[in-house]
Amino acid sequence: MRRVTLFVNGSSADGKVVPVFGSLEDLLAAASAKLRVRASGVYNGSGGLIDDVTLIRDDDVLYISEADSSEDPQDERSDWLTLNVGGRCFTTTRSTLVRKEPESMLAHMFREKDGWGNKQDSQGAYLIDRSPDYFEPILNYLRHGQLIINDGINPLGVLEEARFFGIEPLAEQLETLIKSLQPPDDHSPLTRKEFIRFLLGTTTKSELRCQGLNFNGADLSRLDLRYINFKMANLRGANLTHANLSGANLERADLSMACLDGANLQGVKMLCTNAEGASLRSCNFEDPAGIKANLEGANLKGVDMEGSQMKGINLRVATLKNAKLKNCNLRGPTLAGTDLENCDLSGCDLQEANLRGSNVKGAIFEEMLTPLHMSQSVR
Repeated sequence: MRRVTLFVNGSSADGKVVPVFGSLEDLLAAASAKLRVRASGVYNGSGGLIDDVTLIRDDDVLYISEADSSEDPQDERSDWLTLNVGGRCFTTTRSTLVRKEPESMLAHMFREKDGWGNKQDSQGAYLIDRSPDYFEPILNYLRHGQLIINDGINPLGVLEEARFFGIEPLAEQLETLIKSLQPPDDHSPLTRKEFIRFLLGTTTKSELRCQGLNFNGADLSRLDLRYINFKMANLRGANLTHANLSGANLERADLSMACLDGANLQGVKMLCTNAEGASLRSCNFEDPAGIKANLEGANLKGVDMEGSQMKGINLRVATLKNAKLKNCNLRGPTLAGTDLENCDLSGCDLQEANLRGSNVKGAIFEEMLTPLHMSQSVR
């Protein structure tokens, strides 16, 4: 077993002989116990730092450096602190608040104990009058350097907090994120990728407003588009096959030449919508909750709606000239004042249909599932 003689801080008095075994940490622990100091390093006679225990020879005379006496053995424990942010408590370390962004307000507040005279609550937590929901992503950023925002948290709120606390690198990341979530400022059509990114950045509980946006020719097939506001949007030639548009607002939107085959249109609002030449084969307009789809005044010239479920639909004063409605379920619809000229209604179920004032000139009523009473139509 090797033995060494240890002195403290370069002195040649009160030395101790200690055995050398295990690691350098073991030697420092033995030196601390023998010399009754907080040993922090081992040096040879020339002042060289020894960082490997294998470099030590038997009967070496070594010197121990003593840790600064101002350092409290409880420093690691006292590094922990609790922040009360807007009534919600966060436990973290002083080094987390200081290390990554040393010029931030948080770093200046907590670099020194009570340096800013921070007020504390009855439990000793430091009081910060800010939003806890927006503060949490900032604290996590200081912990691991990654920007992570949970669903339902508005990035704009986090951006304001980042600016308030003077964390510029994070603010720049947030500005880039927010810009990527915004639809383009120009009038070029939105792509499927851009719109999906837009959808993912909005919670399902939030109303998504897409009024007047340009989706000309966009592929939006099989997407969940429930309750989205597409009022006056340009959806000309868009692919919406098997999309879920339940409860969506398509009032005065341009759906001409669009394809909505197999789409779910329960309770949809399509007042005065232009869907001329569109394909709506096998669509479902029937809402089990009783909310009727409203297509009042819509332009449906030449549309193909074959096989669609349209029970109770409102087509009042709509234009369905040359439209194809073969084998549709049209029980109890409102067709008052509707232009059905040359419309193919063969195989439809028009039980209890209101056709008063409608134009049925040249309309095809072959193979009707229920008889059509003349009293239902006056023209």
